Amino acid sequence: MSLPASDTIAAIATAPGRGAVGILRLSGPDADRIACKLCVTLPEPRRARLRKLRDADGEVIDEGLVLYFPGPDSFTGEHVVELQGHGGPLVLAILLASACAAGARLARPGEFSERAFLNGRLDLAQAESIADLIDAGSHAAVRAASRSLQGEFSARVSALVDALTSLRADLEAALDFADEDVPWLSSSQMRLRLDGLQRGLADVLRAAVQGRRLRDGLTVAIGGQPNVGKSTLLNRLAGTEAAIISPIAGTTRDVLREHLTLNGLPVTVLDTAGLRDSDDPVEKIGIERARKAIEQAEVLLYLVDDRVGLTAIDEAELANLSPNAQRLRVHTKCDLSGGRAGTIDATSLRLSAATGAGVDTLIQRLHELAGLDATATDALGARARHLDALRTAAVEVEAARGLPLTSPELIAEHLRLAQLALEAITGRYTADDLLGRIFSTFCLGK
Repeated sequence: MSLPASDTIAAIATAPGRGAVGILRLSGPDADRIACKLCVTLPEPRRARLRKLRDADGEVIDEGLVLYFPGPDSFTGEHVVELQGHGGPLVLAILLASACAAGARLARPGEFSERAFLNGRLDLAQAESIADLIDAGSHAAVRAASRSLQGEFSARVSALVDALTSLRADLEAALDFADEDVPWLSSSQMRLRLDGLQRGLADVLRAAVQGRRLRDGLTVAIGGQPNVGKSTLLNRLAGTEAAIISPIAGTTRDVLREHLTLNGLPVTVLDTAGLRDSDDPVEKIGIERARKAIEQAEVLLYLVDDRVGLTAIDEAELANLSPNAQRLRVHTKCDLSGGRAGTIDATSLRLSAATGAGVDTLIQRLHELAGLDATATDALGARARHLDALRTAAVEVEAARGLPLTSPELIAEHLRLAQLALEAITGRYTADDLLGRIFSTFCLGK
């Protein structure tokens, strides 16, 4: 993928709507010339200066700060100019139109970050972490994305690539110069180095899995018969009256979605209609939607009234529900039953949504079901493609470990495939169509 040298792009870099400040960003070889059409003169590089901002006809429409970053020492590696004016949508739209009239074109989503990658200012994992940092839903997710943006993820992957390259070089030298006096790797040396690669991959994969979960969160469905406390539990977790609570069975008729952060874990909670046989056509639709929501969830919290326990109806409903979700049986209303809040066994616990007793235990169990390690502090912002690449590399290294040293060609090939998988993470080896898909998910101005 290449960009024409004469191409200069422009975009509004602040969120849509009214605000105190609005930013227009330019990048490209003509960014400085085009910016001068809007503010007459540029300030000295990397210094913010007050300028009058003009439209395409030269009429002053605003006043704000202008910053100039000559390439290659800029975010994109090209000339970059930022005009920071007042955040009125019409003012920004006029400035953008004026920039385009002067020779710029509208930037595609993520094109500024794409240019930073193509110009070697960021690797691909760092570029993707920008979007993850913007979308982070918790402090922990911010920290994980920040680590990747600062290059920690890339550094750890690059260290593995270096180790693979070194081992491949030794193997292939022995193959190419079999008749020469080239030291040959012993079986114990080969095993030691492959074991080190395997451990390194496992460590990076674990940190990436933690970061991926912090980014994407967990989808949790609350199911059970009517009036077992589903909506009360949702309200307790949300800390607000998100759902209507009523002693009348069948009050919840549709799936209610709430996006929460529970001790750093982003969670989408689905409060569903009570599961039962009903002749009410509207309630029947709600029950059918409840079953579909449960099928799509990663975790099912199946609620039962602790005063009654698990009934034959509950057992029948559980048997009919999708087996895909991890299940946790939650005995509710322990404030009325007199039961002790907390863990019952590996698959069930007891709580009171009305008083909050046992809710901390539930949140802890959700963290465990999500695979989050409470003691881990090295989570790395990662995406599904990163995890796929790490797992592919681990499979190839494991395949190499299983071969005898008498098959050096096959070992070298597995190591080559592992290296290609890892290089796709940072973009050292990445198909152009993949780059297009990645950067198209970014917001405008990034």
